[in-house]
Amino acid sequence: MTDTLVNSTLSAISQERRIVTAIPGPKSIALHQRRLAVVPVGVSSALPVYIERAHGAIIVDVDGNQFIDLGAGIGVTTIGHTDEAVIAAATNQLEKVTHTLFTITPYESYVRVAELLAEHTPGDFAKKTVLVNSGAEAVENAVKIARKHTGRYGIAVLEHAYHGRTNLTMAMNFKAAPYSTGFGPFAGDVYRAPNSYPFHDGLSGADAAERTIAYLEKTVGASDLACLVVEPIQGEGGFVVPAEGYLPALQAWCTANGIVFIADEIQSGMARTGKYFASEHFGLVPDLVLSAKGIAGGLPLAGVTGRAEIMDSAQPGGLGGTFGGNPVSAAAAVAVFEQIESHNLLAEAMRIESVLTPALLELQARYPIIGDVRGIGAMIAIEFADPATHKPNPAAVSAIAAFAAQHGVIVLTAGTYGNVIRFLPSLAISNELLEEALGVIREALASL
Repeated sequence: MTDTLVNSTLSAISQERRIVTAIPGPKSIALHQRRLAVVPVGVSSALPVYIERAHGAIIVDVDGNQFIDLGAGIGVTTIGHTDEAVIAAATNQLEKVTHTLFTITPYESYVRVAELLAEHTPGDFAKKTVLVNSGAEAVENAVKIARKHTGRYGIAVLEHAYHGRTNLTMAMNFKAAPYSTGFGPFAGDVYRAPNSYPFHDGLSGADAAERTIAYLEKTVGASDLACLVVEPIQGEGGFVVPAEGYLPALQAWCTANGIVFIADEIQSGMARTGKYFASEHFGLVPDLVLSAKGIAGGLPLAGVTGRAEIMDSAQPGGLGGTFGGNPVSAAAAVAVFEQIESHNLLAEAMRIESVLTPALLELQARYPIIGDVRGIGAMIAIEFADPATHKPNPAAVSAIAAFAAQHGVIVLTAGTYGNVIRFLPSLAISNELLEEALGVIREALASL
């Protein structure tokens, strides 16, 4: 496809909401029937609307309906759907080489991504990176590296955490259904500790950290832990932002006890929160940082970046995989880093917060079932709960998400109890589209 044709295709998608059929439309319904015959029910979809094209903050289905996308593929298209620079970089690489396997005959783009991650992850020490395919694979490799480095086996995770759908990461998740129900037995030596959840526990960061540390010391023992894996802002758990001081206290405890502190930044990283990595908001300098989702603009790529001495613990041949760090995905990732810098996307994340948060706080004042508004940058959530008891209200969330979809706005649900709506738009979304989407959410709340 020529550059002219690519640009013509992208510019044809106007950045506006437009509903022209029932949702789902007839073509989506027909495709869904085909899908039911050949795709297992375990691969479910929140909305059976089949997407044909996308650009910026708009996705277009096969029936011609245009939706404001506030989910960005769960944080993948952070810099916008079909970003021109990403497409150009990937296309250029496709014309050169699509695969050699880095562990057989390496190539420059893998090295460049590792250099960029070393530069942009927290900490000024020497770092190294292994590139893999997915977030769950990054988690698995980080645990593997931490175990090899420490000679210990124990893995500590936090309540409400989500880390993936592989055997190990299913054991690390807090929420069983639907991610792990019936799929056991699971990997052992995983220990789940209480976390900081200010809306529900009311604890200061220091008190919450004391509770977490006491639990781990009593139930596991620091000397048996290889690593503590935390999401600085929890994703599937409902964008839970810990109380001030909580995470630094955990990191200090890990450092004092030789435990590898791993920051799972798969959803919160890559400019999502107005910093390259959310750890920076909390003064964290993790031993290992995990990247995925937004790193390659929609292409599959993930990475484990960390202290060189820890990363070098694995023996030659102990890390890698057939498609890990694929040259096309790596080229796209380099373009993503360049776009973040050239378009000042860190500031764009904070612009989005400046629109979303005040509007959502205004809705909270009007509708008491919104118990909490929280988040940083373009990672904002509202939690629905009984005003008196804080008992979760997932029914309201389901109704609002369904209403929004029917009116051309895609929102994501989250939370252990399904009572959270998360706003995860691309950084390319305009204030006008945000305001329009918020108008639909207002209508949805009024309709309850």
